[in-house]
Amino acid sequence: MESLNSCIREKANPKQINECRIKITASEASFTQLSAILSLAGNELRLKILYLLEQEKELCPCDLSDILGMSIPAISQHLRKLKDGHIISFRKEGQTIFYTLKQEHLELLRPFFKLIDQVNLVAERA
Repeated sequence: MESLNSCIREKANPKQINECRIKITASEASFTQLSAILSLAGNELRLKILYLLEQEKELCPCDLSDILGMSIPAISQHLRKLKDGHIISFRKEGQTIFYTLKQEHLELLRPFFKLIDQVNLVAERA
């Protein structure tokens, strides 16, 4: 697949370039999913919410409000964005709504959360 943006490097590897194009094209859906998740998790408060949901498995908005020291409406706005982004799910128990991190996103986010835990552990030892 030639293009106007061909590498002008003398020893360019056309096979490598083509293989990379194929990999990128084959993974397009994964890049879209990861980009959407990271876009939402890029907000510090939403990242904290996701971290807490991973740690505690399930929390309600008032739990998050107490933990993070914010109003329930402010927490609810962030939860709505995460829910609309299909990153979290919810269940109702009477009047209370409990939120959980979807399993398919947990696999992606868990390494970031482990890194946070490791940094905290090192800081505690210092």
